[in-house]
Amino acid sequence: MAKTFKRILVGVDDSADALLAFDYAIHQAKRDTAELIIVSVLEHDDMNVYQALDSDYVHGERDELKEHVQRYQQQAEDAGVASVRMVIAEGEPGETIVKSVIPHVQPDLLVIGSIAKKGVSRYFGSQAAYMAKYAPISVMVVR
Repeated sequence: MAKTFKRILVGVDDSADALLAFDYAIHQAKRDTAELIIVSVLEHDDMNVYQALDSDYVHGERDELKEHVQRYQQQAEDAGVASVRMVIAEGEPGETIVKSVIPHVQPDLLVIGSIAKKGVSRYFGSQAAYMAKYAPISVMVVR
């Protein structure tokens, strides 16, 4: 018998692999009638020190990311997922998802892409591998 999930967490960052992961998570959430939680992480690495210290800049970046993730939420709802919510976090994506988001959201499954959109962490072996190794739940890495 196939395992069913009650709460699925999917990480999005607009990379091709993350978009595939998002599509997989939608399919799985519909199949299991599971809640889908969409997470995106605002990375401070992308900001210079002056931007990071400017609260208006950080809030602007966060608001822009929130609007972007709301489009993912709408797409999931339009695809027929009954329960969808989103989480915006800040920090290093892998560590933030494992240490903060998962304990807060308590999902059964984490779905992530194997290659991130930008940064040094874009190659498998960093963020995705970190989450697969340290997440206290099942992790589906999509490529």
